[in-house]
Amino acid sequence: MPLPIFRVFLPFAAGYFLSYLFRVVNAVIAPNLLNDLGVGPSALGMLTAVYFISFASFQLPLGVLLDRFGPRRVETALLLIAGLGALLFARAESLAELIIGRAAIGFGVSACLMAAFKAYTLWFPREKWPTINGLQMASGGLGALAATAPVETALTFTDWRGVFTGLAVLTIAVALVILFVVPEKKGQSSGQTLADQLRGTQRIFTSRSFWRLAPLTAASQMAFMAIQGLWSGPWLSHVGGLERAEVARVLFWMAAAMIAGFILLGTLTGRLQRRGIAVATVAVTMISLFMTIQAFLILAPPHWLVPLWLAFGLLGTSGISAYSALIMAFTSDLSGRVTTAVNLLVFVAAFFGQWLIGAVIDAVGGSPSGVLAERGFDYGFGLLLALQVLALGYYLFPWFHKAPVNPA
Repeated sequence: MPLPIFRVFLPFAAGYFLSYLFRVVNAVIAPNLLNDLGVGPSALGMLTAVYFISFASFQLPLGVLLDRFGPRRVETALLLIAGLGALLFARAESLAELIIGRAAIGFGVSACLMAAFKAYTLWFPREKWPTINGLQMASGGLGALAATAPVETALTFTDWRGVFTGLAVLTIAVALVILFVVPEKKGQSSGQTLADQLRGTQRIFTSRSFWRLAPLTAASQMAFMAIQGLWSGPWLSHVGGLERAEVARVLFWMAAAMIAGFILLGTLTGRLQRRGIAVATVAVTMISLFMTIQAFLILAPPHWLVPLWLAFGLLGTSGISAYSALIMAFTSDLSGRVTTAVNLLVFVAAFFGQWLIGAVIDAVGGSPSGVLAERGFDYGFGLLLALQVLALGYYLFPWFHKAPVNPA
């Protein structure tokens, strides 16, 4: 199927590459932002997390737009906004301007994953969804990879403003590729009225199938995105005691493990599904293993840092199978709204989690030399892990949710 691969998958994969690069780049440039702005961990956490809340703010209308107008036109328009936001971020002279630019970036890349998932339901057969979704997530892993050692190298030639100017140009270029290269799928519009589409959204939010798995998905991805997108870098520096170049290298290999995880988990899920093992079962099992790694990060000695962070990157990808399971619980005409509904929960949670860790670290304080206390990271990470444990219990004990309003 050369056309779906080259004219559908690659353009949308490029968009998600940029989305993930924007999401995690602050983990590498955090020292530059702290020095230039003179702010503490809480303000840095808020600045970085604004991406998540602006991203989340558009998820529900995004689902309706994707199902009504198709992924090609929607993602093109939004990526142009992301490019303008990156230009504003690059030229900002105050914390407020940086927040506005970061918010525009988050809003502009809000369709990069969901538009791709919608396009793949149109162009690929149902049995290929777990595999192609895994490859899509791997393209995001490449973006995370590019945000580590390559960005650190770029900072030897320019500053963080130059990096964001380059990203702005690249984002606008990808938007134009999607507009002119991706074909329209004949008959992709559902033909439903807006009222019909809103009733479909209501059906999702009143479904037991959705509410059983969505909280665990949101809690798990909250921890992965909040930590990997910002606090992994400061942890490696302040707790692990690594120099800046060493931090970039560990983040690089963690992103490489994440790429491997997306590919391996997507492939494994597809194979196990063909053998009769439910996609949701695979997802919950892998999420549970991911929670175990987080516990080790809190309890294990710092010299275990490299294998633990590699495992964190590998198993943090477990949420992709949960997305596939949720999509499969509904009819294909609702696929865009299903993914954006769960994404709304995930990104609101990620905003809260990323800010919460920074607030806890700020509250605990650090040494006079500016080294942040290990206890602050432990408490912050531990709070997120506790929320995941609660969500796992909710999933495993069905009497909590045995009376659905409208089962899917």
